[in-house]
Amino acid sequence: MDAFASVADEVAATTRKLEKRSILAAYLRELAPESLPIAAVFLTGRPFPLSSERTVNVGGALLREAVVEVTGVSPKEYDAAYIPLGDAGDTAAQLLGGREQPARSLTLEGVRRLCDELAACPTATERRALLIGALTACRAPAARYLVKILTGALRIGVQESLVEEALAEAFGRDPDAVRQANMLLGDIGRTALLAREDRLTDARLALFRPLKCMLATAVDGPEEALGIGAEWLAEDKLDGIRCQLHCDGAETRLYSRTLDEITRQFPEVAAGLGGAGREFVCDGELIAAMDGEQLGFAQLARRLGRKGPDEALTRAVPVALVVFDLLALDGRPLLAEPLGERRVRLQGLPLPPLLRATEALPVRDVAGVEAAFGAALARGNEGLMLKDPRSTYQPGRRGRAWLKLKRPLATLDVVVVAAEFGHGRRRGLLSDYTFAVRDGERLATVGKAYSGVTAREIAFLTEHFRRSAVEDFGPGVLVVPSIVLEVAFNGVQRSGRHNSGFALRFPRIKRVRLDKPVAEIDTLDRVRRLWETQGTREGGAGGPA
Repeated sequence: MDAFASVADEVAATTRKLEKRSILAAYLRELAPESLPIAAVFLTGRPFPLSSERTVNVGGALLREAVVEVTGVSPKEYDAAYIPLGDAGDTAAQLLGGREQPARSLTLEGVRRLCDELAACPTATERRALLIGALTACRAPAARYLVKILTGALRIGVQESLVEEALAEAFGRDPDAVRQANMLLGDIGRTALLAREDRLTDARLALFRPLKCMLATAVDGPEEALGIGAEWLAEDKLDGIRCQLHCDGAETRLYSRTLDEITRQFPEVAAGLGGAGREFVCDGELIAAMDGEQLGFAQLARRLGRKGPDEALTRAVPVALVVFDLLALDGRPLLAEPLGERRVRLQGLPLPPLLRATEALPVRDVAGVEAAFGAALARGNEGLMLKDPRSTYQPGRRGRAWLKLKRPLATLDVVVVAAEFGHGRRRGLLSDYTFAVRDGERLATVGKAYSGVTAREIAFLTEHFRRSAVEDFGPGVLVVPSIVLEVAFNGVQRSGRHNSGFALRFPRIKRVRLDKPVAEIDTLDRVRRLWETQGTREGGAGGPA
């Protein structure tokens, strides 16, 4: 683990992508076969491969307790060290550096065993004991990256795609072959071994091993889209969650865009296929729908994150899976076939009532795109997807072959009531803002955002909030409500996290409104009206999502 930490520090010290790749390639090339897959996974900043559903169940509070126990500092001293650093790994390294260092640190294999044990631990007390043991056995540099891996925040300027490139350079393989293998396996560790052994072609698309989703690029209007391609297939952009369906003819499983299995959350969809008799893999969107009418994301959110819905919730929020792509059929991968041909095969599949295929209409001019966009909005959808009929399926890639044109975002004027210190480049700066709307004489929180503000605005706001802080709560401060923000968002959903009972979906800061007084911010009534008019059926509003 000491060598891993040294290489990670070296990679973090340069901003040049090619230099990062060369450093990683030299390191990976010299690793033993048993260490190579572990290091490859850890370099992506995760404790487990992307295709694994396991988690270490270690949060900031548990890490704080373990570091405090090992170093003997007080919780307040830990917080004082954390705030300027903005990173749990850097904080652990700084505090652990003040004690006598062990002769050597945990090995890569030891850290992997730790991750396995943490994932299997049923209680926080047991996980805390494991963390204390591991940190006691770690030298400070290794502890830095142990904590970063456990929290999923390596922050050395490395994405999984760069690890793929480094593996190609390390073992003299075709980068596209490495990417293809990793896409099929969903496991950069297994891909690393295949690259080392020159067996990348052994990687196969397999049922019940989900693929990364192909992604779309947002465009501002039909003119921009038509400047990229002459003809598109237009599909409604549905307001649900991405869902990949795998069926072997007898069994069906569903996977989210994060490759987690969600079959138990939506058992009626899997049961609806029954013994389909054919093997296939589909990509689609899972939506809340009743009698052919969409209920909106706010309703679907009531069924997310549950191990399994009860009968009453299943009746109140029925779902459907709308499929728009066919990735494999009867054991044959279709990823390299043009979308137009995949669509023909998809239309030929006999689908049960809970599954249906999207309509894909050809559009060639601005008028055609605008008409399709207007029709999609009229049906209660988010907007329009535009797809090149010649495009192959490229998992995990956001290119120009798929585009998305969405409805204009709603905005609210809100006031900041709390500010937290950021991470990475924003460490030591108050850059994460919790905001509220008016509810009579009180303020009701509806969300938290950090994106959309410039470095200059963050510096100004940090100074302002330091002066106007009324209470310090460790990672941030409660502030006098004085700064108004204009916040854009994609929707409103029920939430038990905020005292308003609502949360804005994907909020981002559009403007800092120094010109606007707090008395003129939006009200909770307006938030409630937005929630009621975004496609939620009357009588279907449930409790917190």
